[in-house]
Amino acid sequence: MSASLAGRRVLVSAGPTYEDIDPVRFLGNRSSGRMGFALAAAAASLDADTVLVAGPVHLETPAGVRRIDVRSAADMHAAVLSELPAELYIGAAAVADWTLRDIASEKLKKQPGVDTLTLEFVRTADILADVAAHPRRPRCVVGFAAETGDDAELARYARGKLERKRVDFVCANRVGLAGSGFEAADNALHVFWNGGERRFGPAPKTRLAAELLDFIGGRMAT
Repeated sequence: MSASLAGRRVLVSAGPTYEDIDPVRFLGNRSSGRMGFALAAAAASLDADTVLVAGPVHLETPAGVRRIDVRSAADMHAAVLSELPAELYIGAAAVADWTLRDIASEKLKKQPGVDTLTLEFVRTADILADVAAHPRRPRCVVGFAAETGDDAELARYARGKLERKRVDFVCANRVGLAGSGFEAADNALHVFWNGGERRFGPAPKTRLAAELLDFIGGRMAT
């Protein structure tokens, strides 16, 4: 494994994105960034040239990792694409699917007699699909999928994402379960690729990261 990534460029995105609504509010999610940071740390420990594009999280930068901090999905999209080419891209970030069409320049205040508020959102750029379709596409592109459904629904969604976005692996995990997923130190992954699948965990995210990189590195070496 070390030989497969040592000296190679590994690009990881991690954490949430924040989509501003007005100067004091934003649309976000519960991603802690721990999984992506663990993957970046594992890559650096294998002597990979590791770049971490991080959304708004309060985590220490892993040793040997070059970190780029971003806030929005648009920021993350620009930062990730600017860091290509890479041998391996792991899109572990929980990127917002929607962003506000027009960000209010002043705080949106309650108005007398008005009980509802309508905001118009537009789709954000698809970082994973754009990396996979890029002229400087990494040799291996890995996506993540967080789902709240049962195992069958998770598998259908992950395989659909694998085909639709033309990536090499999709690492699916169920969120909303006690002790795993967002805001937890542990996780469990169900990894899909064309022609196969494999389960990892439940285990601490640091151990999962090492096992996942060992597996992906071995597949890349064949």
